[in-house]
Amino acid sequence: MSELEVWLRGRVVEGVPGLLQPVAHSLLQCGEEVRRSLADMSGEQIWHSENGAASIGFHVLHAIGSLDRLFTYARGELLSDTQRQALVQESRPNSDVSADDLRTAFDAAVERALEQLRATDPATLADVRGVGRSKLPSTVIGLLFHAAEHTQRHAGQIVTTKKITGVA
Repeated sequence: MSELEVWLRGRVVEGVPGLLQPVAHSLLQCGEEVRRSLADMSGEQIWHSENGAASIGFHVLHAIGSLDRLFTYARGELLSDTQRQALVQESRPNSDVSADDLRTAFDAAVERALEQLRATDPATLADVRGVGRSKLPSTVIGLLFHAAEHTQRHAGQIVTTKKITGVA
């Protein structure tokens, strides 16, 4: 990788509060890695699973879904039926979903997240938020940071899985 990672480029993501810039940088980095990884992949390659490892398609869909779910909790909202159904669908291979479809969906998820970051009042970052049906305790900043970290983890899995399966 010859280009510097997003967080080292000195770029300020317009409208995102200073304390949330690392979240925005992480999500933008994930977008670049996912787009690069999905380039020229077939539906069969996207859903290929080897030795019980999750497919690239799963990692992309799970990153999209978990980002949406964690940002929902950060807003203090409960998951919708649609979000719960999407969670079930994440692990089901669907060769009708192309690399372009996944890239577009991932980019849209990142853009929605950036819009929420722009709308987040820094004074609310320490506010307590409940996670899941059990309403496990977290905070706005905890959820936003974890969403970025979790998305980055799956972006890394996408890159690694592509290399290990020989699709690169």
